[in-house]
Amino acid sequence: MTPAISLARIADLSGLPPATVICDELDPLRSEGELLAERLQRSGVEVEQRTFGGVTHEFLGMAPVLTKGREAQQLAAEQLGRAFHVQRVTRAP
Repeated sequence: MTPAISLARIADLSGLPPATVICDELDPLRSEGELLAERLQRSGVEVEQRTFGGVTHEFLGMAPVLTKGREAQQLAAEQLGRAFHVQRVTRAP
């Protein structure tokens, strides 16, 4: 963990922008991601958190062959679109 960028070491997370936290079930860092989302939410930050079951750390990069990877990428794209006020994000063929 890099202390300079670790939100876990910050006591007050209020005032941060909305966050999307995507976790996978079979990752040793899953609990840290879920805890971060919970702490953000308790601090009043808008959070979209989702843990994808049955997949490992690299699942998001395996979207061409994993449905859950595609779902996670779509979630990330939708959340980015919301943040930048894009009406609709479509997936390239």
